Amino acid sequence: VELPLRPLVHRRAERHARAAELLESVGLSARSGFYPNQLSGGEEQRVAIARALVNSPSLLLADEPTGELDSDNAGRILDLLETLHRERQTTLIVVTHNPEVAQRARRHLLLRDGRVESDVREGA
Repeated sequence: VELPLRPLVHRRAERHARAAELLESVGLSARSGFYPNQLSGGEEQRVAIARALVNSPSLLLADEPTGELDSDNAGRILDLLETLHRERQTTLIVVTHNPEVAQRARRHLLLRDGRVESDVREGA
């Protein structure tokens, strides 16, 4: 999780603190010293999300961000993404086949055969 910070944040303690905060937010603080081959598929997916967020991007593209997660962890990740959108104005583009995940979005684009079939905004 710290690796993307290396070119931008020179102080190791600051990199470590930011990575630890994100690992906590995805429920993996107890696994911070583990190697990727020691993590489950769902844990690897949560690490990937933490790594994607570590530089506080203004745009986040998330392809099936909850695909490998149980319902509790999926809810935690979706709550985190909603918080980022609300508090940091992060633009989120989430691709999903899961209706429960899609339901949490304010705008829905339905693609079929590479074309936009519908574009529905919440409250419109």
